[in-house]
Amino acid sequence: MSEEAQAGANGAAGEDYDPFEVFDTSTGAGAVRDPWPVFARLRAASPVYEGMLSEAFGLPPMLESAISAGSRLFAAVSYDSVSQLLLDPETFSSTGYAKAMGLVFGHSILEMDPPEHRRYRSALQQAFTLKAMERWENDIVRPIVDRRIDAMIGRDRADLVRDLTFPFPLEVISAMMGLPEDDLPKFHRLAVELISISVNIERGLLASEKLREYFAEILAKRRVEPRDDLISMLAQGELEDGQKLTDDDVFAFLRLLLPAGAETTYRSSSNLLCGLLQDPAQLEALRADRSLMRQSIEEGLRWEPPLTSIARNAMRDAELCGVPIPKDSVVTVCMGSANHDPARWDEPDRFDIFRPQKPHISFATGPHTCLGLHLARMETAVALNALFDRLPNLRLDPEAEDVHITGLTFRAPRALPVVFDA
Repeated sequence: MSEEAQAGANGAAGEDYDPFEVFDTSTGAGAVRDPWPVFARLRAASPVYEGMLSEAFGLPPMLESAISAGSRLFAAVSYDSVSQLLLDPETFSSTGYAKAMGLVFGHSILEMDPPEHRRYRSALQQAFTLKAMERWENDIVRPIVDRRIDAMIGRDRADLVRDLTFPFPLEVISAMMGLPEDDLPKFHRLAVELISISVNIERGLLASEKLREYFAEILAKRRVEPRDDLISMLAQGELEDGQKLTDDDVFAFLRLLLPAGAETTYRSSSNLLCGLLQDPAQLEALRADRSLMRQSIEEGLRWEPPLTSIARNAMRDAELCGVPIPKDSVVTVCMGSANHDPARWDEPDRFDIFRPQKPHISFATGPHTCLGLHLARMETAVALNALFDRLPNLRLDPEAEDVHITGLTFRAPRALPVVFDA
């Protein structure tokens, strides 16, 4: 964790509460090191598991308990069952998120189903097109990554999580929004408290309100005097029928974007680096041939997705790969397990940037395919290329002990100690 993030995490003087640690712990960090054997056992028994997924791992209830409300619980664990579910939003709805994340995000695209979802997504996605990525990359992402690496130059070692992958995605999102750099620690703390609602609802609700107050002042100014930033884009944004996005529409999207943009990119880039650093031959192959970058990023996302599962509610009696799903059931959609399905990939638990490429499902599929997938891929590519170009002979610190990825719902290494030629 960066020093400024740590300062933000500590909050007011004398407060020991660390929202980053609370969130990690609540999603299985430190308790689940290797979830793939358990998922393999569940898949071997059935493409759909009945029960609370956290119990299968010997963990206390997680977010699934906050949206289940006494409903029967299932988990889609095979590639086919996950794909079938995500491509059928009429049967498997996202509206259950209104009971949990909706309390802190507001009415966002996370909890919308088509056709409402399509109307709002089309108004938001202009900031995340491939064309927009060129601008964000040149104006924001490269300078931020270079500044982070500047601080490592002259040393012979670093922790890539603390010094780069943890702080830089939030700095990118903040710069895209046009926010002051001095607000970053507070901003990051509130974003993490927001998504920790399942373990501390009071803090989550308070963080939501504080973010609303913070964004309200900025949005009011951008509606009068637009700038070249994301909040100005949203201030001028329209739905398909020409209706302007309301203040609450904008606040809901900004609250969603904070954790979605910062948490997942930090984890996906960290996971890929972890796989590469622990396999020097693949690390060297990518360093020598950058044409392998795209397939390396995709393999990292498949092998260790930053977010392993989401949730849906069954709107009617249905079947998933032949398994009956009663109406009103809650289904955990295990994208991580789907990515390790041996029916689709040979030796799926092995990290291999040279494996034949097949589409993974880490960004979901169907109408709720991740809006920021181009941004996440671009940020990771920029970070890795800069590391290889500017830190000669980058490698895992030979004195490092037990470097590994941890977590169940969200996964990442807690540290990536490296050495390089100064």
